[in-house]
Amino acid sequence: MTARPPTPPLFPMFADLRDRDVLVVGGGTVARRKVAALLDSGARVTVGAPALEPELARWARKGRITHRSGRFEPHWLDRVWLAIAATDEASTNEAVAAAGEARRVWVNVVDEAALSTFQVPARIERGPLQLAISSGGAAPMLARALRERLERQLDPSLGSLAEFLSLHRRRIRARFAHMGARRRFFDQVLSGPLPDLLRRGRLDEATHTLEQALAGGDTGTRGSVVLVGAGPGDPGLLTLRALRVLNEADVILHDRLVGAGVLALARRDAELVEVGKQAGNHHATQDQIHALMLEHARAGRRVVRLKGGDPFVFGRGGEELQFLRGYGIDYEVVPGITAALACAAYAGIPLTHRDHAQSVRLLTAHCSGSRDALDWKALAADRQTLAIYMGVAGLEDFSARLIAHGRAPSTPVAIIENGSLPQQRVIATTLASAANAARTHAVESPALLIIGEVAALAGQLHWFGVPPRVGPAPSADIPRAA
Repeated sequence: MTARPPTPPLFPMFADLRDRDVLVVGGGTVARRKVAALLDSGARVTVGAPALEPELARWARKGRITHRSGRFEPHWLDRVWLAIAATDEASTNEAVAAAGEARRVWVNVVDEAALSTFQVPARIERGPLQLAISSGGAAPMLARALRERLERQLDPSLGSLAEFLSLHRRRIRARFAHMGARRRFFDQVLSGPLPDLLRRGRLDEATHTLEQALAGGDTGTRGSVVLVGAGPGDPGLLTLRALRVLNEADVILHDRLVGAGVLALARRDAELVEVGKQAGNHHATQDQIHALMLEHARAGRRVVRLKGGDPFVFGRGGEELQFLRGYGIDYEVVPGITAALACAAYAGIPLTHRDHAQSVRLLTAHCSGSRDALDWKALAADRQTLAIYMGVAGLEDFSARLIAHGRAPSTPVAIIENGSLPQQRVIATTLASAANAARTHAVESPALLIIGEVAALAGQLHWFGVPPRVGPAPSADIPRAA
């Protein structure tokens, strides 16, 4: 038996359908999706079908499309540039394909590669920039999966960049008539600060940068720093922008508690430097972190300062930006999901609840000096939630002060260790018992405390990891409110 020759790959092309007639056969949901994409391309669309689904019917009434009522007839293909068969009748789809072949009209039969003379690819759109993915009809779900992956990785600002370069295209071609020179120009511009300036909406600076490049000046490979919030630990909680920045970084200065799962998403050749500080064991002082940011940025590198949670919630992000601004280093901030929000959610605890808490306070109380400055009377008020960062070490003193200022010893408390990670533990206890519970269960950093009536919902609303554990009785030395 003679082996069949391999199917050749499809020839990739982008069709200009502006003011050109296109026929869609079928009036259902699939046809509506195809019509919407064709209208976006400027095509004049005729939909042939006995009846139309509601949205198509509305478009026909408004004149956006033309409705040809009835069953398909070959003459419908007269004067059209291409056609799409999107019915659920195999005989109709085959008839459209055969009529198209006879008239040399390009036809796509939805989900029938063998009957189609062209395929509609999975697309990623960023303004005028389009990426098309096709498996030649062999594995459309694979093409869609790749599209979803690229959608997450490609910044929306690529559309602005494409529009900006299109606006200046003639000047660029006139200045660099030779293809090789033009290619080197684009290599310089696209690897410099211009794309990032456009992403941040700084059009005047982007235009000035391009003018410098057109004049033959050095646009400079300026270094920059991005403060990125890594969230509480689950890599799935990173924002899309954080993921993109990690894939662009030359150097990543990361906190100790940023997990391996998050770091694994970084660019493979990025330099990873741990700069985290732990109570009683300072790997690097804040001044050393500042010095590292400055050193790498001045060397023209793209630096990511990767912090657990959010850079601006007990992350010293403000101090670091003040330092960078003082030295004229370009910077931006990518917010992260702070621990109070994420850990509470993963523990099944709503931080606010109309029956229990109308406000939330975010606190850090890892040293006695910071605790002395707090308004304990206000913190002890009912119907509010306290979310306390780095509070395990001072939990006994913290609980005692709250109780002494009127908070009930029976107030529910949840201690969340390693929130959002597979090893997450939740200890359900009370304010009077919290310190003893933390010791009994040997709670370690990172741990977050939730104090307030909402903490009692952890047992009822639990959904992630092991169920909450119940803490022991209170220590004898915890004072009671008068």
